[in-house]
Amino acid sequence: MNTLDFFQAINNFVWGPPLLILLIGTGFYLTIRLGVLQVFKLPLALKYLFTKDKYHNADGDVSSFAALCTALAATIGTGNIVGVATAIRLGGPGALFWMWLAAFFGMATKYSEGLLAIKYRTKDENGQQAGGPMYYLEGGLKNKRLGKILAKSFAIFGIGVAFFGIGTFAQVNAIVTGVSGGFGVPKMIIAVLLTISVAAVTVGGIKSISRVSEIIVPFMALFYVFGAATILLLNPSSTVAAFNLVISSAFNGHAALGGFAGAGVALALKAGVARGVFSNESGLGSAPIAAAAARTNSCVRQGLISMTGTFFDTIIVCTMTGLVLVSSGLWNSAEYSGSEVTNAAFNQLLTYGGIGGLIVNVGIIFFAFTTILGWNYYGERCTVYLCGVKGIKYFKGIFIFLIAIGPFIKLELIWIVADIVNGLMAIPNLIGLIALSGVIIKETNDYFKEIKK
Repeated sequence: MNTLDFFQAINNFVWGPPLLILLIGTGFYLTIRLGVLQVFKLPLALKYLFTKDKYHNADGDVSSFAALCTALAATIGTGNIVGVATAIRLGGPGALFWMWLAAFFGMATKYSEGLLAIKYRTKDENGQQAGGPMYYLEGGLKNKRLGKILAKSFAIFGIGVAFFGIGTFAQVNAIVTGVSGGFGVPKMIIAVLLTISVAAVTVGGIKSISRVSEIIVPFMALFYVFGAATILLLNPSSTVAAFNLVISSAFNGHAALGGFAGAGVALALKAGVARGVFSNESGLGSAPIAAAAARTNSCVRQGLISMTGTFFDTIIVCTMTGLVLVSSGLWNSAEYSGSEVTNAAFNQLLTYGGIGGLIVNVGIIFFAFTTILGWNYYGERCTVYLCGVKGIKYFKGIFIFLIAIGPFIKLELIWIVADIVNGLMAIPNLIGLIALSGVIIKETNDYFKEIKK
């Protein structure tokens, strides 16, 4: 067994039925107990994004909107382009449907994570907010010994994701592909410029990262979604056919690349859920680390704002990528790999002046860069939990070094390692969400009773 096969075997074990059931099951359980809050309270959550209330001068490092942009910076990444393409190529068009379903339940999960992040946050030695699963696992669980074990496990896996998963190599390789392939810039120059840019932004911590995220995230999301929506509107018949194929393939199966129709449903479900989590990070436990920095005293309000992250990431951005890809008919082509198939799909449906490919390349560059920034902060907060603020400089040094060597690392193994550490990170967080579901329900009910008064 070679190295690739070995890690793939581990990945298959980690992302086996137990974890998929735990992910979807936790979201389903919270959805029921919260009264399908992700549907009935979504308009209120969107309203909170753009309005200030009595909490905007409360304790916190950044505004609620800035905290969401930081979380979106980490979540809207290559998973929205490369991840969607990978899911559809592995599981067929039906994988997109299972992405939607996972995101729907994931919104309840993300709400709960944001709520607990504020409720159990504390401050580090520098006076900055420190929160996330590490803190609500240790502070919230009645069994304190178990809570500490789960919290430390999460923090260790979180650093692993920052170093070897979503945070570095996968994003750096995506930037190299986009810049060198789209604009012909040499790999060495990309490595130098990217390393300097990341170091310049991350040295300022959450305030610097959030300022950059507030500018880049809305721009990059609107740019990409507008481009993809234009393609879909210019090809209405193909778009309708693609949507119908996504729905039918989810339940009837469809022969994916190198596969056969009989295995289609199971493979589509696994690929859709796994890549969906990689994209929107619901249940992973990363987003509440950013949510904990928000300037608010209301854990429910921040939970609602956090919930919109999954909506924007998967229901909107991933859907755009998936429908364009299926509409083009190239999703099952063996000629392309990674982002190439998405690039080819955009180019095929929007041929004028190579604009289609430009949309993908620019999207990848910005998506990947902001994901690096977001995960730098996540890894830093996990380091602070384990080692205190003295560990920050060592974490940042290693992180920037990995960014520098990232352009020269092969991508195939990286995606597998990223999936493994993602799955391991999710397990303690999901256990904590289930154990603290009573707290989540009580805080939610108390908040909306107060609003009615």
